[in-house]
Amino acid sequence: MSKYLAAAAGISLLFLAGCDLEPVSAGAIQNESRTVDRDKSELVRAEIKLGAGELHVRGGAEKLLEANFRYNVPAWKPEIRYHATGFRGVLSIEQPGHGGPGKDVAYDWDLRFNNDTPLDMIVHVGAGEARLDAGSLWLRSLEVNMGVGELKLDLRGTPKQDYDVRVRGGVGEATIQLPTGVGVMAEATGGLGGVNVLGLKKRGNRYSNDLYDIAKVRVHVDVKGGIGSVNLFAN
Repeated sequence: MSKYLAAAAGISLLFLAGCDLEPVSAGAIQNESRTVDRDKSELVRAEIKLGAGELHVRGGAEKLLEANFRYNVPAWKPEIRYHATGFRGVLSIEQPGHGGPGKDVAYDWDLRFNNDTPLDMIVHVGAGEARLDAGSLWLRSLEVNMGVGELKLDLRGTPKQDYDVRVRGGVGEATIQLPTGVGVMAEATGGLGGVNVLGLKKRGNRYSNDLYDIAKVRVHVDVKGGIGSVNLFAN
């Protein structure tokens, strides 16, 4: 496990379960692939809940979801649920179980989403490392909640429409790379560690790029960090 996982696995599962924890026992590494087919839904709400581990989200899937999981705690076999109501699909990917930290625990998720499906995405990571290469996705909104760990969020790409990004961090560094060919407005506050901004101009208590006032597509970002630095790069 990474330094964040080893230090904070117990915190992460309290974040999800809110109950007393029992130490878990690690077994043999299991590799599992799962998919969810596209249907006639015009948009999808995708919620990801990872207690402790490493998460990679990216585009490029032919189906709605193409996922690879690597884990060695059988009780943490990821749960995927999908249903559609009218024109809207609802997808959830969740870590089950109420176990606590254990020795030599491995838990990695690699999630690929379809680029042509409009997504409202919500990500919860209790402890660990999250890498979200989301620039190719058709985002309608994105919310990221980090407990303890490092967030790398890459939004570089060509968005199909305006969207809002909301990031809330606990303990750890958050680095957000912003698209350059659209209008960007960002509001960022950091706790211990401060805020570092490159490629945006300060406008009151916010930051924007030169395209914001004339762009047809705009991205709005709201970031609040806890203990650790917040980095916004738009270059």
